[in-house]
Parts: sequence; C-alpha cells; structure tokens
Amino acid sequence: MALQTIREAALSAGLPVKTVRYYDEIGLVRSSARSPAGYRLYDATACHKLTFVQRARQFNFSLDECRELLDLYENRQRPSREVKKLALAKVDFLQQRLATLSDLKQELEALAERCSGDDRPDCPILTAMAGDQDADTAQRRPRSKDEL
Repeated sequence: MALQTIREAALSAGLPVKTVRYYDEIGLVRSSARSPAGYRLYDATACHKLTFVQRARQFNFSLDECRELLDLYENRQRPSREVKKLALAKVDFLQQRLATLSDLKQELEALAERCSGDDRPDCPILTAMAGDQDADTAQRRPRSKDEL
C-alpha cells in the first residue's frame, strides 16, 4: 500500500481529518512521512492504528486507554490478562453508565408525562432542571435581577 494523505487515511479509518491531525499532534498515531509540501502521509501500519483507535473509541476507551491498548497490541510478548483487565474494567464502567442513563431516561419520561405541553408557561421539566424541589406543584416564580 502506498502512502496515504491525511484525508485518505481519515476516510479509511472513519475519522475526521481534524481528529487524525490531533492524534498525530499528541503522538497517539504519528504520520509516517511528510510530502515535499509538508503534508502528513500515512503508511499501512499507521492507517491500521487509526482504525484500531477509532474502534477502541467506539468502545468508549479514553485516549490514554487507547495509547495503552496500542502499546499492548504492538507488544507481541504481552500477557492477554492485561488486555482482558482493561476490557472488563470498561465493561464495568459501561454497565454503570447504562444504569445511570436508564435512571435519567425514566426520570425524563416521568417529567414529560407530567408536562401538559400546552400554552401555559408552567413546565415541570424546566422546574426540575432548575433544581426546584417540587416539580409537580412548583409555579414559575419571578426572578430578581440578582438571580438572572
């Protein structure tokens, strides 16, 4: 495979050019060479790493975790238990996040159910987001200049 421009490498990895440039700047995935005009060029290995990072990011791995995963991927002497440990930690994180999102979804559904959605200004959704205690009965109170 010939060297690819940043645009070609980004397209093949399913990433925006700006993201590929950022990954290069932080040393996560470096360009392989520069064109005579100074443009970044990527070889097959760098393109593969970009795809690897894009996939890891889909699993919600942070950039530091991606760096660690890339190091493990490139180290053929690695014990797989280290990779599994990272993956299981991410599974735990995602499970907690799913529980939080489920709670938020139920709360927002309940608020939407209580909102009349008519021409009146009272809205339990906005009241709850404002942090007022009783979203069911709270009336929209006038605000002083200091509160705005």
